[in-house]
Amino acid sequence: MRGDTAVVDEPALTFAALLRRLRAETRLTQEELAEAAGVSPRSVSDLERGINRTARKETAVLLARALGLPEVVAELFVAAARGRGLAEDVVAARQGTALGAFAAAATRGLPRDVASFTGRGAELDRLAEGLDGLAAGGGVVGICAIGGMAGVGKTTFAVHAAHRLAGSFPDGQFYLPLHGHTRGQRPVDPADALSSLLLTAGVPATQVPPGLEARAARWRDHVAGKKILLLLDDAASHEQVRPLLPGTGGSLVLLTSRRRLTALEDAAVISLDILPPGEAAQLLARLTARGGIHAADPAVAEITRLCGYLPLAIGLVASQLRHHPAQTAESVVASLAAATDRPELMRAENLSVAAAFDLSYQDLSPGQQRLFRRLGLIPGPTFDAYAAAALDGTSPGEARRQLDELYDQHLIAEPALGRYQLHDLLREHARALAATDDQADRVAAAGRVLDYYLYTALAAGRHFAPRASAYRRPLPGPPSAQAPDLSTLGQSAAWLEAERANLHAAADDAATRGHSRHAVAIPAAIGGFLAARGHWDQSAALHQSALAAARQAGDRLGEAGALSTLGVLQRANGSYPDAAASLARALALYRDIGDHPGQADALNELGFLRVLTGDYQAATASHQQALALFGDLGNRLGELSLRTSATAQARDQHSRALAIARDISAAPEQAHALEGIGHSHLQEGNSSQAVVPLRQALTIYQRIGAPGADRVQQTLRSPNLPGNVERLDPDVTTPTPG
Repeated sequence: MRGDTAVVDEPALTFAALLRRLRAETRLTQEELAEAAGVSPRSVSDLERGINRTARKETAVLLARALGLPEVVAELFVAAARGRGLAEDVVAARQGTALGAFAAAATRGLPRDVASFTGRGAELDRLAEGLDGLAAGGGVVGICAIGGMAGVGKTTFAVHAAHRLAGSFPDGQFYLPLHGHTRGQRPVDPADALSSLLLTAGVPATQVPPGLEARAARWRDHVAGKKILLLLDDAASHEQVRPLLPGTGGSLVLLTSRRRLTALEDAAVISLDILPPGEAAQLLARLTARGGIHAADPAVAEITRLCGYLPLAIGLVASQLRHHPAQTAESVVASLAAATDRPELMRAENLSVAAAFDLSYQDLSPGQQRLFRRLGLIPGPTFDAYAAAALDGTSPGEARRQLDELYDQHLIAEPALGRYQLHDLLREHARALAATDDQADRVAAAGRVLDYYLYTALAAGRHFAPRASAYRRPLPGPPSAQAPDLSTLGQSAAWLEAERANLHAAADDAATRGHSRHAVAIPAAIGGFLAARGHWDQSAALHQSALAAARQAGDRLGEAGALSTLGVLQRANGSYPDAAASLARALALYRDIGDHPGQADALNELGFLRVLTGDYQAATASHQQALALFGDLGNRLGELSLRTSATAQARDQHSRALAIARDISAAPEQAHALEGIGHSHLQEGNSSQAVVPLRQALTIYQRIGAPGADRVQQTLRSPNLPGNVERLDPDVTTPTPG
C-alpha cells in the first residue's frame, strides 16, 4: 500500500515481462541483446520465459547496460532482477513517477548502432547539410522527419545518423520510442512521453508536474540553452510529437514515422526508398555472414530482387540463411519464387514482413482497407484515380481522397503526379488480404477495372485505329461511369502512353482469367497507337495473345482482326511469306462471317504486301476490290489509306487524301498525305514548295509521337532544300489534327 491506495487485483509486473518489454522497445532480438550484454542467448530466453525468475547481479548489470538504461532506471532494473521492490515500482509507474521511464520506454543515450549498416550515403549527406544550416540558423530547433514504408529501415537509419551526429550535441542524446506501430501497445501519450524525458534527464519524480502543458513547459525549460539530440522513434502523429519539441535553438530532433507528418511545420523531410540493387546485395552478404555467399553472386541478386530490395525483408531472409547452414542461396531463391505470399514467408522469431505491413494496414479506416486490398487486383504496375475508382466502385474524387491517405501512410508511392504504384511485396500482401474477401465482390472489382481499361482504350484508340474490329462488335460489361477526357488527339496519345504497360497487363490478365473479349478487344483498340509510336514488338506480343484467346473462345471476328494486325506487323518486319499467310487467313475468316469492312482492310493490306513483293497485277486487283468495298460502305478512311499508298504517288491523289483526312479528323493520315505532297514536289523539282507540307507533316508526327517525325526531319535538313527545319518561316500555319 502507498498512501491510501491499495494494490488490489492488480497483476504484478514480473521481471520476465519487464525484460521482454524493454528488449522490444529497444528493438533487439534475444540474440542481439545477449551479444550486446556478453551473456548467452539461453540466459536471456530463460529469464524472459520465467524459467529463471531472478538474475545474478552481474548479469542484470550487463543487461541494463546493453539496454541503454540511465543510472537511476538501471538501479531499479537490477533490484527487479534480484526480486526486490518491483511491486512498488509498478504502482509508481501507474502514478507517473519513478517507473514512468519504463512505461514510456524513455532511455538516456542512443541504442547501439549496427555494424551491418549499408548505403544511404545521399540521405546522410542531406542530414549533415541540414546540421550545417542549423548551426547558421541561430535560434532554430532543427527537425528532420524520416519517413518511408514499413521495413525500409527508418529506425536503423535514424540511429546510425544520430551516432554520427552525437558529437555535435554535448548536452545529451535522448532516444524515445513512441510506439506508433507496435503490436499490442497503444501509442505513447505525449504526457507520459514528457514524464519519461524529464525523468531520464535527471528531473526528480517529485518535480514532474501533472498534465501535458505543465510537463511540456518543464521540459522546454530544462533543455533551454542546451544542445541536445532527441530521437523520437515511430511517431503516430504530429500531435504526439509537437509537445516534445525543445523551445530554443541549437538542438536537433530526428523523428521517424510511417505517416507523412505534413502538419509538422519547419520539418525537413527525408523519405527513405528501397535500396539500390548493389547495396541490397551487400547488405544481404553482410547480414548472412557465412562463407560462400557474396554480394556479386547472381543468386544473391535474385534473392534481393524477390525481397523487393526492402531492408527488413533482406534482413529476415539473411537470418534464415545464417541459422540454417543446409540452406543455400539457390534454395532460398527457389522457395521465394514459388511462394504465393512472400511477405509471410519472410520471418524470424515473432517478426515478419507481413506483420510489419499489417500494423500500417490496421491504421486505415474500413473504406481505406477495402481499397488497399483491392489494389492488389490491379493488373498493371501503376494506376491513377480513375482506375482506382473503377476498381472500388466509387467516384474518382473519393478514390483520390482514399489514395492520398494510403500515400500518407507510405502504403503506395506516387512516382509521377497522379500516378500511383504499390511496392511488389505490398502488392502481394494486399492480394493475400483480398483473398479473404467475398469471391463475388473480388471478381466484380477485377471485372470493373478491366471494363474501365477496355472502354477508355477504345475512346482513345479511335484517334489512331477507327477501323479496328473492336468497334464493330458488342462489348462486355457497361462503360465506366467516369473516365478521363480523351476528346483530343493529344489527350488520347498522352493517356495511351501513360497506360501502355497497364493496358498490356490488363489484356494478359483478361486472357488468364478467361475474359476473351477483353483479351481480344484491348489489343485491337490500341494497335493503331502502338503502330504510330513504333512499338512493334509490344503490338506483336499483344496480338499473338489476342489470337490465342480468340481461337480458344471460338471468336472468329477477333481471330481475323488479330491475324490482320499480325500480318501488317510481319510485313513491316520483312517477313513477307508469314504476312501473306496471316492476311490470307484473315480475309478468309472475314468472308466466312460476312464482315465487309474487315474484308476491305485485309484486301487493302494484301495489296500493299504485293507491291513490296513486286506482284503489281495482284496488288492492283486487291486494291480495286478493296476500293469497291470501301466505296459501298461509305468508308472514306478506307479510301484514304489507298490514296496514300505506294501505288498512288501523284500529288493530286495525296491532295484528295489530305482533304478526306481533314474532313474526318484523321491525324496520322493527314501527316502521311502532307508528307506525300512534299515528296511529290521534290520529285518534280519544286523543292521550295516542298518545305511547307513537310513542316506541317513533321508537326503532326511530333504531336502524335509517330516515328515518321525522324524521317521528315531528315528530309527537311537535306542540302537540296532552300531552308531546313530550323530556318522555316515562323508564320507557317500547322493544321490541327483531330
